[in-house]
Amino acid sequence: MEISRGLLNRRIMEIKRAVEELKSIASKGEEDFLSNPTGIDAAKYKLVVAIEAALSICNHIAARLEKKIPESYSDCFIILGEEGVLSRDLSKRLARMAKFRNMLVHIWGIDNAKIYEIIQNDLKNLKEFTGEVGKIC
Repeated sequence: MEISRGLLNRRIMEIKRAVEELKSIASKGEEDFLSNPTGIDAAKYKLVVAIEAALSICNHIAARLEKKIPESYSDCFIILGEEGVLSRDLSKRLARMAKFRNMLVHIWGIDNAKIYEIIQNDLKNLKEFTGEVGKIC
């Protein structure tokens, strides 16, 4: 089966849009972020959207190029790292983000300061991912 470049491009755009919105939500600093419950909820949702889009890309590539079915969300990124589609370092960082996505979706008592920290420090992983995947398109 061939890779759907249209699917990849749509998901890349979803990631980029979510990342920009996350930056905007957190742009006024941690104190403002933590005092805004609506902004926190929006940030959680946008993180889920961005990570889900990355997972969609990952699963698509794993199924098409590697003919492998991941056993878990985080496993998908590890497979692409092992197969050289992504750098191993990036695949590990994205696997951690996939695990964080599970915590967000299942509401496992996440500290809102951790949400802010991820926005500040880990969105670069998604940007790097879109760059590497964009080479396939």
